[in-house]
Amino acid sequence: MARRNPSILTYLNLALLVLFPVAWFAPLLRAALLPLFSMKEISVISGLQSLWESDVYLALLVTFLAVFAPFMKALGMVLIGFGLLDKAVKPVLFWLAKLAMADVFLLALYVVVAKGIGVGRIEVAWGLYLFTGCVLVSVVTSMGTKRR
Repeated sequence: MARRNPSILTYLNLALLVLFPVAWFAPLLRAALLPLFSMKEISVISGLQSLWESDVYLALLVTFLAVFAPFMKALGMVLIGFGLLDKAVKPVLFWLAKLAMADVFLLALYVVVAKGIGVGRIEVAWGLYLFTGCVLVSVVTSMGTKRR
């Protein structure tokens, strides 16, 4: 594999390698009374911790979709961008990108269900915007990479 000059998409994916972990620990929501969460601020990590206590199989699935899939996709795209990984891996990375989008759907579903049931009060926190932005940048880099 020959090393090549990385594109802006490679640098965006490199930024995601830093921003995704920040987004996982950032507060996504502030909840007053949710049965599943006994805390005020909910992050991806705190939500996963609560999920591990109640449903291990769902926790495994959500952990893969919210943590491993987006991070592995971004890491793979960075390695390809710097010429350190064969381009033949791209179909696997695009598959991971599609799976990683499911986490935003799950989060939106939690908010809608909690607000619809009227179980307490929910406020969106800055981490939700960061996390959603990371996922959107990941989608954009995937689309841009597909075109190239």
